[in-house]
This record gives sequence, structure tokens and C-alpha cells, in this order.
Amino acid sequence: MADAYEPVQLVAPDGAPTAEARYRRDLPPETLAWLYEQMVVTRELDIEFVNLQRQGELALYASCRGQEAAQVGAAACLRKTDWLFPQYREMGAFLIRGISPAQMGALWRGRWHGGLGFTEKCCAPVSIPIGTHGLHAVGAAMAAQRLGEDSVTVAFMGDGATSEGDAHEALNLAAVYQAPCVFFVQNNQWAISVPLQKQMAAPTLTHRAAGYGMPGIRVDGNDVLACYAVMEQAAARARGGGGPTFIEAVTYRMGPHTTSDDPTRYRSDDEVQQWRARDPVTRYRSYLEHVGVWSDRLDERVTHRAQRLRADLREAILTEPDIDIAEVFDTVYHDITPELARQRAELAAELAKES
Repeated sequence: MADAYEPVQLVAPDGAPTAEARYRRDLPPETLAWLYEQMVVTRELDIEFVNLQRQGELALYASCRGQEAAQVGAAACLRKTDWLFPQYREMGAFLIRGISPAQMGALWRGRWHGGLGFTEKCCAPVSIPIGTHGLHAVGAAMAAQRLGEDSVTVAFMGDGATSEGDAHEALNLAAVYQAPCVFFVQNNQWAISVPLQKQMAAPTLTHRAAGYGMPGIRVDGNDVLACYAVMEQAAARARGGGGPTFIEAVTYRMGPHTTSDDPTRYRSDDEVQQWRARDPVTRYRSYLEHVGVWSDRLDERVTHRAQRLRADLREAILTEPDIDIAEVFDTVYHDITPELARQRAELAAELAKES
């Protein structure tokens, strides 16, 4: 039984191909190179977002460093008409869908138009409340069923989200109605400061799938090819009427929960270093060298694109007008309430003191 919960792995930590034969890895060389490019660009944009926040250009940012393989692999194999329901850390999936750095920047800058353009790419708006979007994903999957469409929805969650009641309701509803929905849970070991072993009594998150009556698969979340293969199979199953699948991608959040968090207060540097040795970008580059896809030309192309998109992001943020804080109060109701008017006046007075 233990082997059934061993994470699927196609690329070993040293970059060598594993002996795993249940899943395909025979992707064309151009696809293998493209996956690497998407991972590197995700990593570089993540660095730029953190820099911008530290420089006071963004109020908050949730880093995805260390989870690039999980996000890129899971999104890359899907059709453009399959709907993604992200939480707030899925930049790799956004890139796959063609959402620009400027659009992502507006979101984290808190602009009123942050998130516009996402739905045109079949990507739901970012969900800050933990776990609530799982129900949205299931609802969209059930709608596709009734409309006779063959699209699949994917709910991206963290391990902490599976402890929420909304996630339980979503998983149960999807199983009962055999909805074409895949629950892609990025187990990054920490729900802010709460480690996984204090979140549940089950040996793995995947064990929960049986209780809902759906298949559960564990995958090495630092292995982009394994994430691609597992998601491809789950999506095909859902598309064919086989119902939902629960995928646990075992990975690690290398940075803080958000830029407001100090992870040194609750986890050791030794733990971080152990996971740093399993870096998904470094591992996949070694794999490309093993299979003869790596080249200096690929390296130059990827580096150039990453630098260009980082520059685009910085320009978009720095040229964006300052936020009119009154928007927070003026766009809640058609006519502002007396209490909100009082709060707006109080904030305006405080800001006037600082100017």
C-alpha cells in the first residue's frame, strides 16, 4: 500500500531519467525546451516582484519560488479552453496562459483593474480567501457537463486549503456529481506557519481522496515532467466522463508565505537547505543536458526573454499612476453609506498629516 502513495517521478533529483514507465515523457524537444523557458521566466519574474515589493512599489506579494515545476507542468498540458481556478501563488500557470506581467502587476498593486483580462484566457480571478475557489471550479465543471462541453476545470490549492470546509464541500460535490474537475494541491509543507503534520492525522494528503470516492495521485512537485504527465492523465479521465481526480504535488515554498511573513520564526535553515538541493529549475536543466536538448542558444534565448519580461514588469509598475485610495470606499455601493463616508474622511485626514 505504501508504494501506491510514493510520488510519481520521471526526473531524478540529479536530473537523470527514472525507471518510471506508467507515464509518458516522450515530449518533442521543442516542448521540453519550452517548459524550461517557462520555469525560468517564472523564477525571474518572481524575483522582480519581490524586489518591487521591497522597494515600496507593491503592498504585498506571494512568492512561488520552488513551485515552478508544479505550476508549469500542471498548466502546460491543458487545452486553452480548460478553466483554471487559481489561489494566489500560480504565476507559472498565468504565464502558460499568456497573462502578461503588467496584468499580474496590476493585481498585486491593488489597482481596480487588477485581474482584468484573466477570464479571456479561461483563468478565473485570483482568490485570496483560502479554499473558496474550489467550489467555483466544481460549479464551472458541472456547468460544462450540462452544456455538453468537453472542457475540464482545475482548482489550484495549497495544503492548508484542504483543511477548510469549502474544500471539503468542493471535493465531495465533485465526486457525487462526477464533475470534470481536477484538484491540484501544491503541498509546499507549510500553511503559513503551520507544518503539514499539524494540519492532519492522515499519512498523506492523497489518502483523503479515497474518502471522497475519487482517485488520488501523489507526484513529485519539483519534477515538471511528472506534473505534466499526471495532470495530462487526470484531465483526459475527466474529459472522458471519469470524474474528478485529487493530485498532491509534493514541493516546497522556498520563500515566505507572503512578503509580510518571516519564515525564520517557524522553520529551520537546515530544512530550507535540504529543499534547495532539490531545486526544480536546476534539476530540469540537468535533465535537458542528459537528453541532449540543452544548448547555449537555448540558455541565451531564455535569459533574454526573462530579462525583457522583468523590464516590462518594472516599467508597468513604475509608470502606473498612484492609487486613489477613495476608490476603496466609492466602489462598494452605488451610494456610499454614512459609515464608509466617515471612514473615508478619517483616512483622508490621516494621509493629509503625512503629506
